[in-house]
Amino acid sequence: MQEKKEEDLQQVLNKIFEVGIDEVGRGAVFGPVFSAVVVLTEKNKYILKQVGVMDSKKLTPKRRKLLLPKILLLCSDYGVGQSSTREIDKLGIRVATELSMIRALKKLKEKPSELIIDGPLLLRPWEGIQKNIVSGDSKFTAIASASIIAKVSRDKLMERLDKKYSGYAIFKNKGYGTQEHLSIIKENGITNLHRKSFLRKSNII
Repeated sequence: MQEKKEEDLQQVLNKIFEVGIDEVGRGAVFGPVFSAVVVLTEKNKYILKQVGVMDSKKLTPKRRKLLLPKILLLCSDYGVGQSSTREIDKLGIRVATELSMIRALKKLKEKPSELIIDGPLLLRPWEGIQKNIVSGDSKFTAIASASIIAKVSRDKLMERLDKKYSGYAIFKNKGYGTQEHLSIIKENGITNLHRKSFLRKSNII
């Protein structure tokens, strides 16, 4: 009887999903913005939390890389999307970020019944139930997992682009407007992957 109860409980836990989405690179001055969405059961959410999944910003690059395969193994589904520098400059960062999120969501096998979004802004194109959670990557394991996937994915791209755009310290700054990065831009000019709309606002170009 006890075994049957435990089996029933296990089935219930595996049917309850938490679907979290997060973006990375919104504030960068170079390269695309990335988003990732992760679907977790209650059981696997607990396991990932136990192994150290948390907000990607609180983890070292090495730790994020070690946690990534665990997340991919234990998640029920996931998707990654991005929006280009050109789209960011043409549409604005909010619309471009929403595009990257929708592209990530379209890669899921099934449409989520409810979506938990990191941050205060609604995902306006999404037709479905959504909840906005400020600092959600510190409160929900699915969002934390999504932040890790998005961060590792974007960092891999920055590593590749560092070789193509040598001299801009792209792998070091990950495309963000560090003092060193902005000094290099002033000296060498911008590339076709620098966000002109961002740099104009900062009076860099």
